[in-house]
Amino acid sequence: MPDKFKNKYKIPSNRLRGWNYANNGHYFITIVTANREPLFGNINNGEMQLNEIEQIVNDQFFKSFEMRQELFLGSFVLMPNHLHAIIILDKIKCIDDSARTTVETHGRASLQQSPTPQQLQPLQRQPKSISSFVAGFKSATIKHIDDWIDSNGLLMAKFNKNNPLWQANYHDHIIRDDSEFQRIKNYIDNNPAKWENDSLKSTLTATTH
Repeated sequence: MPDKFKNKYKIPSNRLRGWNYANNGHYFITIVTANREPLFGNINNGEMQLNEIEQIVNDQFFKSFEMRQELFLGSFVLMPNHLHAIIILDKIKCIDDSARTTVETHGRASLQQSPTPQQLQPLQRQPKSISSFVAGFKSATIKHIDDWIDSNGLLMAKFNKNNPLWQANYHDHIIRDDSEFQRIKNYIDNNPAKWENDSLKSTLTATTH
């Protein structure tokens, strides 16, 4: 559950201390909007209804995988105020670009067991890592949304450090085995249908743009 601090919501990091997030593996990540504000549309009859901002976020998420050949997508859902994804980091396996779509866990980067001493490193952002992916994705969404605001002459505040789009942190979990992969994938796939009971649902009214 998010902690409330000075009227702002922040997800505390559960990153494994000393784990190198540039290591191959399967990662379950959650990225949440600042203050859990529902900027990305609405859920209607268990399905996400896209608005313009959400379409930009959705496009930039998938474009991230086109730009980063070491990343593969296991599952993904974009909700009104957050997204969930299983991201597979595999720097060894090479496949044709035509196959770079959602993939199953079998045949991909091996699921991680307990880290070895060689895999443990001080927490820092590594190139070709989950952290660098999240940072790049967040930056790209802000830039393209702000460009959209400018190009349409909209009278709405652009996003910056004083008006953040995303929470500063993100939630991650290292997936250990196939059963956990399937359980998390099912959770992601069913997220829109269970929105009314979602712990990340904001009490704020969705902004109309």
